[in-house]
Amino acid sequence: MSDSKIWFITGCSTGFGRELAQQALSRGDRVVLTARKPEQVEDIAAKHPDTALVLPLDVTSEQAIVKAVAAAEAHFGQIDVLVNNAGYGYFSAIEEGEDDEVRRQFETNVFGLMSLTRHVLPGMRKRRSGHIVNVSSIGGLVAFPATGYYHATKWAVEGFSESLSKEVAPLGIKVTIVEPGRFRTDWAGRSVIESKTVIDDYDATAGLRRRQAKEYTGNQPGDPARGAAAIITVVNEAQPPLRLLLGSDAYKFASDRLEELRSNFEAWKDLSTGTDFPA
Repeated sequence: MSDSKIWFITGCSTGFGRELAQQALSRGDRVVLTARKPEQVEDIAAKHPDTALVLPLDVTSEQAIVKAVAAAEAHFGQIDVLVNNAGYGYFSAIEEGEDDEVRRQFETNVFGLMSLTRHVLPGMRKRRSGHIVNVSSIGGLVAFPATGYYHATKWAVEGFSESLSKEVAPLGIKVTIVEPGRFRTDWAGRSVIESKTVIDDYDATAGLRRRQAKEYTGNQPGDPARGAAAIITVVNEAQPPLRLLLGSDAYKFASDRLEELRSNFEAWKDLSTGTDFPA
């Protein structure tokens, strides 16, 4: 294909990463499939021996990132699209949070994404082209009980990505933040981590949300295949959006959030604007 691209995707074992890899390969693109357990994606690569490359990658390891990027560029020559998809959820009220688990989540969801981006950028900058797709969440715009630490990682991704977009736009590099709502992936299933500490006083807030998440697992409205197709559509746009909401629920949550912010700002406008030095 004349518009064939070379993708580097993290977290290809399940969910969006797996769907995205399969669809990109099916349309004739070349794909670097990475996973902590590469044997879990060998079945995909077996169907596309000439256009798929499987590499082991733990995004919390700087050494592993350097090795994987070098291997990808040596094999395919370059990376056109980086998809920072690897990440997971953590259910815990703020007070219930366990320091080791919180730091581990930041290592994967934030620092791994940042490190991989830095190592892929030199090639894109040299060619004056490329597209970085950072998978955030509707939880990068709206916060709920029980996932405060997860939201903190995704809000970090949002700020990092928006700043990055302004720095690299003059260099011909595009950035898109993907914000999925509830999709039928393993996010709230086997991939999620829960704090071992449970405080009864949070049962009606964080506790309730924990239970609800388990109940809707497998019944989420979002279709990962359609979500992956939407990402591919955006990557092939000449002027892709900075933010891509995925799912009707994500659109509603984000729209409600806009109204909430506007109402809050206007309610306190006089106090806010009254803190300047007198004219």
